[in-house]
Amino acid sequence: MGVTKKEVETSLTSKLNPTHLEVIDTSGGCGSSFAIEIVSEQFDGKRLLERHRLVNAALENEMKEIHALSIKKALTPEQWKQQQSA
Repeated sequence: MGVTKKEVETSLTSKLNPTHLEVIDTSGGCGSSFAIEIVSEQFDGKRLLERHRLVNAALENEMKEIHALSIKKALTPEQWKQQQSA
């Protein structure tokens, strides 16, 4: 059956407490492919690979049914603020 957008949002929100989160189901509704943009203080001091690992770990159960996960942005609140004002 796949994973719902809401399930992805709930897991990321509960585990990473994002200040901004955008989840797009890119699978056409079957729940096997998602694109994510996330901003979290938990990314402070972490390199991009470490941030992606945090996202993947937060979605550990969902990843069993997700075939494609595209993390478009994984930013700190400060980086997000700079991008929004540019």
